[in-house]
Amino acid sequence: MFALPPVIQALILTNVILFLAQGLVQGLTGLLALWPLGSGAFWPWQLVTYAFLHGGISHLVFNMLGLWMFGADLERVWGGKRLLVLYFVSVLGAAAAQLAVAAYSGSVYPTVGASGGLFGILVAFAMMFPTRKIVPLIPPIPMPAPVFVALYGGLELLFGVTGTFAGVAHFAHLGGLVAGWLLVRFWYGKPPFGRRR
Repeated sequence: MFALPPVIQALILTNVILFLAQGLVQGLTGLLALWPLGSGAFWPWQLVTYAFLHGGISHLVFNMLGLWMFGADLERVWGGKRLLVLYFVSVLGAAAAQLAVAAYSGSVYPTVGASGGLFGILVAFAMMFPTRKIVPLIPPIPMPAPVFVALYGGLELLFGVTGTFAGVAHFAHLGGLVAGWLLVRFWYGKPPFGRRR
């Protein structure tokens, strides 16, 4: 844990601490989760705070495992500041997508989880390390990181459109992925942007 780069370490520790606080502080989840705009429970800070809450231990573990697996190498290449910008831009992109879908569908349920930020990190990892192999749990077949991200994103779109796995914020995941992809392209001066930053 303490060999991790500092920003990834801080993100993981913050998520774990807030997950524990969810069980100890009554009303914390309701205050910090991302509520739909028309729910009467939405507050601006929820655009960020929802990403530090989780719906259960497995939700937390898988998200933190992803932050460690994909975020640590990005932080070593880019440094902590750029990694943190990527994470929060992806979190905001995921929140915007989720709010739009909730407004369209009339949903009244809150959203929690770091998955939107993780999807931004995942797509950035694929863009920076296109030859790295990833072995998903199902199917356990090694594939290049960009292929894995494309398949995962396609499944998220399919599940979101068909309503598969109700209760999972598929479009928030896609919002984080798109926001991360656009930010990396902006930094490296790729279309639709110009000049490397």
